[in-house]
Amino acid sequence: MKGLPYCYAKDSQESWEPMLDSVEFVSDSLGIANGVIATLTVRPERMRAALDMTMLATDVAEWLVRKGVPFREAHHISGRIVALSENTEVSMDQLTLEQLQAIDSRFTPDIAAAFKYESSVEAKSAPGGTSRSAVLGQIQQLRAILC
Repeated sequence: MKGLPYCYAKDSQESWEPMLDSVEFVSDSLGIANGVIATLTVRPERMRAALDMTMLATDVAEWLVRKGVPFREAHHISGRIVALSENTEVSMDQLTLEQLQAIDSRFTPDIAAAFKYESSVEAKSAPGGTSRSAVLGQIQQLRAILC
């Protein structure tokens, strides 16, 4: 805002409306979040029942990447595994090593580790990740800010 007089300028009025709109939006969002958290009922059994092996398709791709496969190719291979699982109505973790190797010969028995939900969660340990240590770190940061 160069060239504006130090005191009052009509040009600066245009920036107030979007700023006040954003303050109102954040305030409304916090009220909604407060209501959601206050009435939240966690049902672990329903959460477990909603798990689907195809959720781990990215973990299969990441396993292939660790074996030296470029991610683009690993993504396509993982997609073929999901398709095979859906077409045969066999869960991804129940596909045989032979079935997996028919899709790509680089699969080895240790692919079984990619089909574990707990391993998937714990593998995301970067800040903002899903691992226990990452989540506890985020909780500590929020407590420091809010308390």
